[in-house]
Amino acid sequence: MSRNDTYNTKQKDAILKIIKKQNKAFTIKDLYNLLKYETGLTTIYRLVDKLIAEGYISKHIGKDNITYYQYLEKCDNENHFYLKCDECGMITHVDCDCIDELSSHIIKDHKFKLSKENIMINGLCDNCCNGR
Repeated sequence: MSRNDTYNTKQKDAILKIIKKQNKAFTIKDLYNLLKYETGLTTIYRLVDKLIAEGYISKHIGKDNITYYQYLEKCDNENHFYLKCDECGMITHVDCDCIDELSSHIIKDHKFKLSKENIMINGLCDNCCNGR
């Protein structure tokens, strides 16, 4: 399901508004606290699952075994991808045509077509690299 084919409710709109303001990864508990306990946990989990399916947010498990979520910036450019830090979990949106070269290589040499919608490349961000 794409972002344009979704049905919005007041609760979903409120959650999405808060998620868009987050500039870092967050947990369901963080979201629950930010909503000032006005939305039940079951509803939050259900709506977060929908937002993941619709491509609004990503989900990852941190080194602490806690599930984190982060808003994914919408991009109409087909040539984009995301960089995810394995240390802090930060996700960065990147618009870059170099993904075409990688995609062509993978199709030609590995007979596999990339879904360019949500390409995630893992590694370490600059802050986490400098902290080592």
